[in-house]
Amino acid sequence: MSIIKSLSVGNGDMFYIKHGTDNFSIIDCCMDEDNREDIVKELRREAKYKNIRRFISTHPDDDHIRGLQYLNEEWPILNFYCVKNEATKEDDTDDFDEYCDLRDSDKAFYLKKGCERYWMNKSNEERGSAGINILWPVTSNEHYKNALQEAAQSKSPNNISPIIKYSLNDGATVLWMGDLETDFMEKIEDDVSLEEVDILFAPHHGRDSGKVPKSWLDILDPKIIVIGEAPSQYLNYYRDFNTIKQNSAGDLVFDCVTNAVHIYVENDSYQEDFLDDEYKSDKYGLYYLGTLNL
Repeated sequence: MSIIKSLSVGNGDMFYIKHGTDNFSIIDCCMDEDNREDIVKELRREAKYKNIRRFISTHPDDDHIRGLQYLNEEWPILNFYCVKNEATKEDDTDDFDEYCDLRDSDKAFYLKKGCERYWMNKSNEERGSAGINILWPVTSNEHYKNALQEAAQSKSPNNISPIIKYSLNDGATVLWMGDLETDFMEKIEDDVSLEEVDILFAPHHGRDSGKVPKSWLDILDPKIIVIGEAPSQYLNYYRDFNTIKQNSAGDLVFDCVTNAVHIYVENDSYQEDFLDDEYKSDKYGLYYLGTLNL
């Protein structure tokens, strides 16, 4: 069993995975002075008995690293995962400086397709793995090289985002894609190895500019697409798929168990009719929405 939480942080991304093994993973960071103290307290509480902690950064835009300096000061980051890059900003911030310090430090592990690491996706007699695998980037891909070069020239780093797959034995498969943009996804299609997933977090917060191409969706065939908190006028609602809309649902918890995912939301009036009702009690300080049976 494991728990995935998608925090409702406005126009930004922040997730954590409380693994069933001795692992705890954070994906991206978006905190401000109003919520950062409570979020860090929650992270400390949920990771209390986990000895392996990692922070995975998809890319260094402010809405994915905001509050990073505060997090690292209050709860030091021991393992920092990102793609190898030389991104710069014309108007850098303390959080971007913190990102660069971590990126260029001996705490960094650089993500690329097929990379392996204890205990991200390798286990031994000491502990099990986190079940996290990287499907992209292919560092030799010319389009990816161009994206790295643009980021180094202070242009958008969206397309240096990795594709991160988390899978639970006999349970859910979940995919994150950072802020990859539609036209970039179309260019790299031949170099990405995709497979079916159960839950897809829509890239670029669900924006139309990051709509996953139909050719990708035909392969991924997600049972649920989670649409983020970009302004509604910019969202693509993936109307041919079952969706959960974080703008309306608030905080989300996906309680991953054998062959099922029990889903909880912050807004008690939020409803979706495609889930099974297994009459679970409310928990995690949230309301039971329904169950996705796999």
